[in-house]
Amino acid sequence: MTDERLTAPMCTALDCRLWGKEHGLDRPYPVVCHLLDTGAVYRVLWDTVLGATTRERIAAALGLTVEAARDVTAFWAALHDLGKITPPFQAQVPAAFARLSGESVYRSAPGAERQREFRHEMATHWALVNLLAEVGYPMDYGKRRQSVAHQVAQLLGGHHGRFSGVLSKKELLLGSAVQPALGEEGWAEQRRLHLGEVRRVLGAEAVPAGGLPPELAVVVCGLVVVADWLASQTPSVRTLLPPTDWIGSPEQLDAHFARSSRQAEEAVAASRLGRAHFNDRKFDAIFPFPPNPLQRDIVERLPALVAERGPGLVLITAPTGDGKTEAALYAASILGRAADARGLYFALPTMATADGMFPRVRRYAKAALSGERALTLLHSMAWLSPIYADDSAESDQDPALELSQISAPQGTVVESDGWLRGSKRPILASLGAGTIDQALTAMLPVTHNALRLFGLSEKVFILDEAHAYGPWMHQHLVRLLEWLGALRSPVVLLSATLTGQVAGSLVDAYRRGAGSRDPQPVEPCYPGWLFADVGTGQVTRPRRTGTLRTRTLGIDLRTVAWDVDQMSEPVVGGRCAALRQVLDPVATGGGTALVCCTTVAEAQQTYRDLSQAFPGLAERDGGIRLLHSRFPARERQRISEECEAAYGKPQGEQPHGAAVRAPSILVATQVVEQSLDLDFDLVVSDLAPLAQLLQRAGRGCRHARGKAGRPAWLADEERPRLVVLAPAGSTGARGIPRSMAAVYDPSLLIRTVTLLDGLPDGEIAVPDDVQHLIDEVYAEDFTHGLDEAARRELKGMDLDRTARTMVEQSMAETVAVAAPADVNGDLSKLSQRDIGVTEELLTTRLGADTGRVLCLYKQSSGHITLDREGSVSLPDDWRSKPSRDSVRQLMTFVTPVPGTWARTTEGLMERPPSWEKQPLLRQLVLLPMTPDSQGNSWSCDAGDGVITSSSLGLERHR
Repeated sequence: MTDERLTAPMCTALDCRLWGKEHGLDRPYPVVCHLLDTGAVYRVLWDTVLGATTRERIAAALGLTVEAARDVTAFWAALHDLGKITPPFQAQVPAAFARLSGESVYRSAPGAERQREFRHEMATHWALVNLLAEVGYPMDYGKRRQSVAHQVAQLLGGHHGRFSGVLSKKELLLGSAVQPALGEEGWAEQRRLHLGEVRRVLGAEAVPAGGLPPELAVVVCGLVVVADWLASQTPSVRTLLPPTDWIGSPEQLDAHFARSSRQAEEAVAASRLGRAHFNDRKFDAIFPFPPNPLQRDIVERLPALVAERGPGLVLITAPTGDGKTEAALYAASILGRAADARGLYFALPTMATADGMFPRVRRYAKAALSGERALTLLHSMAWLSPIYADDSAESDQDPALELSQISAPQGTVVESDGWLRGSKRPILASLGAGTIDQALTAMLPVTHNALRLFGLSEKVFILDEAHAYGPWMHQHLVRLLEWLGALRSPVVLLSATLTGQVAGSLVDAYRRGAGSRDPQPVEPCYPGWLFADVGTGQVTRPRRTGTLRTRTLGIDLRTVAWDVDQMSEPVVGGRCAALRQVLDPVATGGGTALVCCTTVAEAQQTYRDLSQAFPGLAERDGGIRLLHSRFPARERQRISEECEAAYGKPQGEQPHGAAVRAPSILVATQVVEQSLDLDFDLVVSDLAPLAQLLQRAGRGCRHARGKAGRPAWLADEERPRLVVLAPAGSTGARGIPRSMAAVYDPSLLIRTVTLLDGLPDGEIAVPDDVQHLIDEVYAEDFTHGLDEAARRELKGMDLDRTARTMVEQSMAETVAVAAPADVNGDLSKLSQRDIGVTEELLTTRLGADTGRVLCLYKQSSGHITLDREGSVSLPDDWRSKPSRDSVRQLMTFVTPVPGTWARTTEGLMERPPSWEKQPLLRQLVLLPMTPDSQGNSWSCDAGDGVITSSSLGLERHR
């Protein structure tokens, strides 16, 4: 960078030597140019991204016309970097600052330029309050939170992701006397002149009469942030860089803004920010099959409800495999059209379920939507997912053709690319599928949480498995629904096993955010749905629908001695013997079975035992499979794909003609409850809470195969069987194994086993019995078959569970951002952390103590590889600065493990220093693995034990 500009004479008014950008440029870029650029991009975003309803809401809140609101808020966006006209910021280019500081007009207190902790966005907040008051913005120094001038200044001060607190009257009136980094009058006058010229160029003479409520403030703030990002792209700035003799006259500023406005159109179009349109399509035009009873009822009744009462929240409860996803997507079309929504976000409980949903949302978007249909996958490992991997470098498509397609009115390209895949940007795409964590993070006081809220605004929010979250996540979900209600964003909640109490808390949270303060009773029916409109908050009576999946679930409850962790021969009456007996028909007569275990270690030991019990099956490819989380990512992906091929939905047009599948057993953990669409002839599960057992049972006879497609030992696929292995004595706390109690609440296990033991005829009618059984297992007056002593014990355990739930919910409430109704004009309530809130608590999953390890295998030749077989070498640049492709390759061999494993092995092998600059690599623990004498298993020391790697995944032995 040169300092040619420094010889330019000082302008008689606006000083164009004050710079705003300089990185990667030949010379500094005047701050006034960047302000105008940002305002220009904001205006395009206002027209392109915001819908008419939101624009009207913003205008009404400000007391302006929609056209004036556009100009005024674009003026605000332009002012976001006014705080760069301060000594600490300008001093970052010493040569430029030396010329300014040598002039008497730019006086400041000694050392003011070194106060780098007073960041430019903070200076924007401090300086703007009085400047906006000077041009007529309402300002009452005694009621600063309610004053428009302070609200706007605080909003713009948060454009780097965090809002500062409300400034005191003293701070505002004394200015540089209490904050010397603002500079004295010459600096203040330049800020005033810059504001005046920007206001003139943007035509923002109107003065708002009122401020924005918090839900609209985060929308405007989000637009400001995105406008700043797009306007700050170095290639764009280079194009707009003024000549060296440019002085920033009014005519030159007008000309610059005209050029910048043209470039803004191009930048927004290339970013693929925009709006998807929910077309009026019939169900069978979106999906390749006619609607089932649940879907048909929504098709026939929801449109009229929404037409009469407007958009809102739909709650759908139905058994696993009953088409809830398609019902939700169709409901999203109805709600999205009514709400003038610009897209949708499909939130799921795990990365695996998000990966599975991504192609389904893509197919829906192609069939049901038009406009800008950029689709992103959102979770921490999305860029490693095979369905989302960035293969643009390998594409032979002409980039110009690709851009023309992207910009086409009908949005011919569905998946996102380029700009939207950058950091913090994927949630801004019009369409997304990802984990619930990506949305819940908006409820934590972390950087750019308001941007996440903006990313969710004007979208239909679909949440799958609404029942699957503990007290901590549930509390954050409640807060999120309050914000979505305030934003008037449509919501669709899905669940297979939702209690009335949980359903009520979720629906009431949405209604509360929308302004309905009176709770209403919610009693979901099963299968069925209900609707609450965002305008009045009125909740419809739940509609019970029919189902094509009426069945009788046989419960085979077996009380067994818990010998899963014993290496000796199975004991009579033990779990191992029971499993062998139950699975013998599979091994001898064909068909498939799922065995669902509580922990990874128990799944691994179960696999060993079954391989020993059925050696012929174990030797056959795919005879016995093992699936859990403690495989390297690549290996788990391969196993999951094999499972979907072996146990998935029948292919072809005549599934009833399918033959009986060859004998095969899948041993797995809870990962199969939600992540895969699998169908087994028999499901066996260790004891778990009733909701989880019903989820697993939904994998039994999930798809119609007909009698010819089921083994002879299964008499009727409409009467599937669930075998539940309950530890002996599990009707009391002492009978619950430690490994099981570490995963599930013991009182729920006792309630479940007691309830199952008392079932009439050992059967559950699905769906008729499901809702009342789910509610019953959580009932306060639960007394099924318990004597007085057992009742007292259960009551004590229930009190403990209730206390733990209350503590988690209270902690979550302390950590979470304020509800919209509690912001009360102070946006810092989205950024402030209460005393005692540590980094460890800024999480969507409390107590998720996990680590990630990368096993490095030293082969006999001394060569180090990423796999046991020695076929995948480390990337050549792994020790220096790994490329993106190298990082991707390394991460596909990473294995998640308990945090204690990672801590006890930290330091066994040092990470390359360059990894500390790579977020994905700097937390990895390297494990130097050496083989045993046979080469079947590899191991490394781990504190007081050994970690081994084999075809069963990672294990830890003491």
